Amino acid sequence: MIEIFHKGGPIMWPLLLVSVVALSVVIERLVFIALEKKNRNPALVGDILTKVENGHVDEAARLGEGSKDFVARALTYALTHREKSFSEAMLRSANWELKRFNRGLTLLDTAITLAPLLGLLGTVVGMIGSFNMLGGSELGAPAAITGGIAEALIATAFGLGIAITALLPFNYLNAREEEARLEIQDAASHVELHLKR
Repeated sequence: MIEIFHKGGPIMWPLLLVSVVALSVVIERLVFIALEKKNRNPALVGDILTKVENGHVDEAARLGEGSKDFVARALTYALTHREKSFSEAMLRSANWELKRFNRGLTLLDTAITLAPLLGLLGTVVGMIGSFNMLGGSELGAPAAITGGIAEALIATAFGLGIAITALLPFNYLNAREEEARLEIQDAASHVELHLKR
């Protein structure tokens, strides 16, 4: 594998850096998602919603204090600051919670886009080297010419491999963020309906 890496040319080092960054983001985000899943407390969220339905809004806000459940935290913040504007407070707390789910995804998206482009750059550099040898005095050295083509193909393959491998967790993480958004939105709508009565 190391030999193939070296045959890929100098562009392999930036590709290695991109793959390390992508892998780091994926691992950190998967750990985050696992912890958020562990900290979920649907029963507490249900209790908060029931208190609001019964008109005990202050009790509902106190119930969620110190909770690690992201929906309960968002509701608690919004209920605590409802006197100014429940909608504004809910929007603020939801944005804060969703920002936690989105952390690192822009970097992962950049890695997915950048890896094939770096691979393509490696292709261009390798092909330029091959054509330079064709036009130069090294015409009788087919191994040197094919080495440039191999460099081009290796860099492209690595770039595509990084992008494809990172795309799957990226889509999974985006789906978890969307799921969290819908859960917060559903709870917020439920509370808002009962506060307006």
